[in-house]
Amino acid sequence: MRKVLILISVLICGTIYSQIKLPRLISDGMILQRDIPVKIWGWAAPNEKIEITFNKKKFQTTTSQDGNWILTLPSQKAGGPYEMTLTASNTIVVKNILFGDVWLCSGQSNMELPMERVKDKYSGVISKINNSEIRQFLVPDQYDFSKENTDLSSGEWKEANASNILSFSAVAYFFASEIYAKYKVPIGLINSALGGSPAESWLSADAIKKFPDYDAEYQKFKDGTLGAQIEANDKKVSADWYSEVNRQDEGLKKQWSKADFDDIDWPVMNIPGYWTDYALEKTNGAVWFRKEVNLSNLKASSAKLILGRIVDADSVYVNGNFVGTTSYLYPPRKYSFDPKLLKEGKNEIAIRVINNSGKGGFVEDKPYQLVLDKDSIDLKGEWKYKLGVKMAPLPPPTFIRWKPVGLYNSMIAPLKNYAIKGVLWYQGESSTKKPQEYGALMETLITSWRKEWKQGDFPFLYVQLTNFMEPKTEPSESNWAALRQQQKNTLAVPNTGMAVTIDLGEWNDIHPLNKYDVGKRLSLQARKVAYGEKNIVSSGPLFKSMEQKGNQLILSFSDTGSGLIAKNNSSLKGFEIAGSDGKFVWANAKIEGNKIKIWNENISKPVKVRYAWADNPIEANLYNKENLPASPFEGSLDK
Repeated sequence: MRKVLILISVLICGTIYSQIKLPRLISDGMILQRDIPVKIWGWAAPNEKIEITFNKKKFQTTTSQDGNWILTLPSQKAGGPYEMTLTASNTIVVKNILFGDVWLCSGQSNMELPMERVKDKYSGVISKINNSEIRQFLVPDQYDFSKENTDLSSGEWKEANASNILSFSAVAYFFASEIYAKYKVPIGLINSALGGSPAESWLSADAIKKFPDYDAEYQKFKDGTLGAQIEANDKKVSADWYSEVNRQDEGLKKQWSKADFDDIDWPVMNIPGYWTDYALEKTNGAVWFRKEVNLSNLKASSAKLILGRIVDADSVYVNGNFVGTTSYLYPPRKYSFDPKLLKEGKNEIAIRVINNSGKGGFVEDKPYQLVLDKDSIDLKGEWKYKLGVKMAPLPPPTFIRWKPVGLYNSMIAPLKNYAIKGVLWYQGESSTKKPQEYGALMETLITSWRKEWKQGDFPFLYVQLTNFMEPKTEPSESNWAALRQQQKNTLAVPNTGMAVTIDLGEWNDIHPLNKYDVGKRLSLQARKVAYGEKNIVSSGPLFKSMEQKGNQLILSFSDTGSGLIAKNNSSLKGFEIAGSDGKFVWANAKIEGNKIKIWNENISKPVKVRYAWADNPIEANLYNKENLPASPFEGSLDK
């Protein structure tokens, strides 16, 4: 009997491994790269014959000893749909295949950010999207330090339509829509991005060797033991902290969420704002907020609370009824609820806010409203508040998934056989702690990815950091500005393009909502770099060189388009100048043809210049007449 079971087991295993298995990318609805040979690959039994029938032709190969196989299909023009039949001991039919242009979209959260997050801003656009020739493959967010993965754990090709569009990367979709409108070829988007990820997490084990400190860190996590220990400890510390908050919170014990709770003796705080500015000071833990709203003539068929952004987590109640929660600080708070929860006269809104470190409260310059159908009631102003429990700050977690090499192994390595038109990259926010190393990291990433894909110097287009954080009135140092300079320097790498977005940010949100213009500016770069349009103005002015004339610096630029302008017909702003002491002060600036003259009466021999050199430059207004902003920059006569 035992021998029979063994034989059955062998036969079953042999059957499983003899069948063709395809990678997730090679699946129904895929878009393959036009105009170049493309690889089709997979796995089967050792030495098994594989046959592909495609477009009335047959292609054959035999698997290697380890069961790998790969076939190259000849170049195809844009079009479709096609079917592909793969035959060995089993048969697989891949349907609805298009040929067009495939773009790998990678980086961190501003690339990852889906259309779901911008659906209110672009509701009119989103409601009309129905294009079967724009498709996205969403790569799962995973990491692996031990080895390069050969396949993805999940994912499928999805068309841009009402059912799928909210999961598309917003930047990538708007890019694709612009390119499709111009060239009318199918556009495939491979969305492989992860929020918070630094550049080094996207480098291979071989590429990371150029950076000894990162390589040493990678080696620590390579076998998975340390990472598992840290994650288990972080999980326990976090669970214990939140458990203690819930156990001690007086607001939960005494039901401060109830509509009829007596809060007459609670102090008052203006919202939006942070409780550090009030009696609570630097308090972490749970704080409750309550506001009475009077309503009359209630006939609403829909109701929604818009509560800006809250640091860090919140739970929201309407007349004692729970209507929504968000667990971390970045997403906008939008809670729809049944309008029957409201009543004529007095209504009570209660919010429990948990802040685990830093400043807790309500982010300023965001909307705070109760929306009934198309009418809105402003909720800004006085709210009552009370501390539910005070806690020591929660220790920050170690984000193992962001460590060097891990994301490359899981989210890039499985894609290397898939032919692409180029890469769209939006990343840098997480690298601002060490801006001076960013240029070397990016040059290494670009060159190593090109080496792995074996497609030559394919286009690599990226987004320069936008404006963010509170503006400053005087010249100062800025890591964000320094990283933008590194991004500008990366244009020296062949076949690259940079979308400048210094005018598209929001001071209070690292995830600005204007993703259309980001995608459009990337598309302008693509039209020049990837599609070879000769006469297109794809960028705003880029600083090129300067010379000194007395107490003035004369600046020269490329990408001036039809000419330089100071936007809104005002005087030029945002320029700083320094002498040999390196101390920057504001400079006068004047456009003269396609050059700019800058000076300060108190500096006789200027040697350095900066433009838009701040986390969030408030008055940088140099553009070309095509309405594209100049890139921030730093220049010196010493270089």
